[in-house]
Amino acid sequence: MMLVSTYVAPSDVEGVGVFASEAIAKGTLIWRYEPDFDRLVPASWLSEQTPMMQEFLQKYAYPAHDNPGMLVIEIDNGRFMNHTLEPNTDFTRVIEGYATRDIAPGEELLCNYSEFDPEFALLPSLVAAFAVQKTMTNGHAGG
Repeated sequence: MMLVSTYVAPSDVEGVGVFASEAIAKGTLIWRYEPDFDRLVPASWLSEQTPMMQEFLQKYAYPAHDNPGMLVIEIDNGRFMNHTLEPNTDFTRVIEGYATRDIAPGEELLCNYSEFDPEFALLPSLVAAFAVQKTMTNGHAGG
């Protein structure tokens, strides 16, 4: 559950993202796992769903740290937080997320999904985007 004021808007990282509505100081608790608020569904339920629902769950759900066989679906803006290898948040405690530096209003909140999802793998669209970004960063234009 998000604990700071946020909004959802187009992201330069992927689709849409979650952005700070106000300044967030380094060290601020920005998110907390709330099993009474966040939706839990059985992981086995995934295979019983329509392809559209499976795609949604694969994109937005992640394993519940305290409940094997269950997936967490955040029902607030937290589900729109995008992945990066250089996050401005820290989710290594799994049940809590903190700002690792001051975050300005309008700045996208980014996390490293592997901090709370040990089986995290990039979606194909992100793999391609990161490959292009890495090529550009290394001074090579793709072609």
